[in-house]
Amino acid sequence: MALSSTHIFVNLHVKDVKKSIAFFTELGFEFNMQFTDEEKAACLVIGDNMFAMLLTEDYFKSFTKKEVVDTGKYAELTIALSAESREKVDEIVNKAISVGGQLYCEPADHGFMYQWGFQDPDGHIWEIAHMDMNSFEGQDEV
Repeated sequence: MALSSTHIFVNLHVKDVKKSIAFFTELGFEFNMQFTDEEKAACLVIGDNMFAMLLTEDYFKSFTKKEVVDTGKYAELTIALSAESREKVDEIVNKAISVGGQLYCEPADHGFMYQWGFQDPDGHIWEIAHMDMNSFEGQDEV
């Protein structure tokens, strides 16, 4: 039997929870206030049952014995989100840059997929992509 989960919570360390809340609110995201205290943690709602916990570095350290990654030097992960159109990809990335994010890469058109990315104010990499699912018609799902 394959492992199946009902929710995903990605934990990300941030310098300033309030600043992170302001940034992601400007992008149109919402927060689950049940898991948000604005001082040490905020629960960013990415989608149905998908969340990113934005945790101060000290609080984040309470969940691991490993050192916190310097996102200015290292990529700890990339967060890839889908968008409903190429235009929406451009809109999200342009908005992120205008409210304090940094450009991560140039747009890439792979035919079946268009993607572009930014870094949030804490250096975490967010890649936004639109996939043309019609390109996969007749192929078996993975």
